Amino acid sequence: MAGADVLKSPNRSRQMCEWDEFAQSTADARDVIGQAQSGHVPPFFLLSVPGINAREHRDCSELWTRDRVAASLPERDRLAFRYDESAQGKLRVGYLSNDFHEHATARLLVESIEAHDRDRFELHAFSFGSDDGGAMRRRLNTAFDVFHDVSALNDAEIAQAVHGAGIGILVDLKGFTRGARTGVMMLRPAPVQVNFLGYPGTLGGDICDYIITDPFMTPLATSSDYSESFAYMPHSYQPHGRGDALGKRPARAAVGLPDAGFVFCCFNQAYKFTPPVFDLWCRLLDATPGSVLWLLCAEQAEGNLRGEALRRGVSPDRLVFAPDMKQREHLDRLQLADLVLDTSPYGAHTTASDALWAGVPVVTCAGETFPSRVAGSLLHAVGLSELIATSEEDYFAVALTLASDVELFEACKAKLRRNRLTTPLFDVAAYTLALEELYTTMWERHREGGSHRPIWTSKP
Repeated sequence: MAGADVLKSPNRSRQMCEWDEFAQSTADARDVIGQAQSGHVPPFFLLSVPGINAREHRDCSELWTRDRVAASLPERDRLAFRYDESAQGKLRVGYLSNDFHEHATARLLVESIEAHDRDRFELHAFSFGSDDGGAMRRRLNTAFDVFHDVSALNDAEIAQAVHGAGIGILVDLKGFTRGARTGVMMLRPAPVQVNFLGYPGTLGGDICDYIITDPFMTPLATSSDYSESFAYMPHSYQPHGRGDALGKRPARAAVGLPDAGFVFCCFNQAYKFTPPVFDLWCRLLDATPGSVLWLLCAEQAEGNLRGEALRRGVSPDRLVFAPDMKQREHLDRLQLADLVLDTSPYGAHTTASDALWAGVPVVTCAGETFPSRVAGSLLHAVGLSELIATSEEDYFAVALTLASDVELFEACKAKLRRNRLTTPLFDVAAYTLALEELYTTMWERHREGGSHRPIWTSKP
């Protein structure tokens, strides 16, 4: 297969770690983007393709949305939303998602939603996902001032609901991830629209005015690679509170780990794995006698990954697969990991902050794209920037040093134990104050007719 044909069903081969045609994916994606064909390369797929730069990510998003934006214009003109900007009082902020249930986005965001100043802000959820009746759904129903279930509505009807609620700032939590309703944002139902948290990249087009980020994630010099203006958080862009209590670590045998030996860990989804990264992991296993690589259960990929390990001279039984668990039990077992190994170019997001909260160091290799820099952002905010590598060989060297130097490894773990409760990464109260400042500045600029230029918060 070549060109667009190889991109028709990329997710299946990535999820299964079928890598026979992996090396061709970059060339094929670039070829299709170079032909300026709209809607052929899904932006989400491109995030995990090695060698693609941030400008190409924007080009892909622009092409993906070009025809869709054009098709939405008649409906946008028909709706002709007008905004009452003279209203005083609380600033109404709406969050659009189908993940308002037990989901990584909800777990990251919920404590910040609960921490908002209700004298100044009124928070609305616009949920187009199903109600699972679970504890997180109930918690979010309480956390938001108003919870709108819009799952039965089409894009135009959701846009009308957003506009009818008087939302000043609409925050899209989905981007181009599964089940997204980007069509709602294309209708511009709110005067200010924001890309945040759910999608690690630009949406392209006239969809969002700002992307919430931080200076490590997106240095100012990269602004041309994004259609949105940067709204900078002072530390990491990612929210994560301290509400998840850590329980007692289970016995290693109870979770399938050997009684002894260094435990390398990566609980990222299998589609983020790439042959170059897996090469490094196998080199680390080979250089660290008795070690294992602990991965999240991926039934479709396990056989292929064991085969890939064998081809690299590593015994397949040194891969240990962990089944899905509820969050509390997952955090308990995660404490058994010694060192988390990040993927590249699509790195760990929630899995990285979960590991750091559980007291497990993370080694990452920061590239130039948004998804490759998230773990680096988290490490900066928790005071462990020394674990951010700038090349594959540096990544290997940092990981191997920690795995082989007991004194250095224990010092790193002790530093993380101290920092997790004192540094900004998990300080949700301070995080929310900074986020509120960004929202306030966005709104004031809009009312003053100012341009969407980058925003920095004054919060420390």
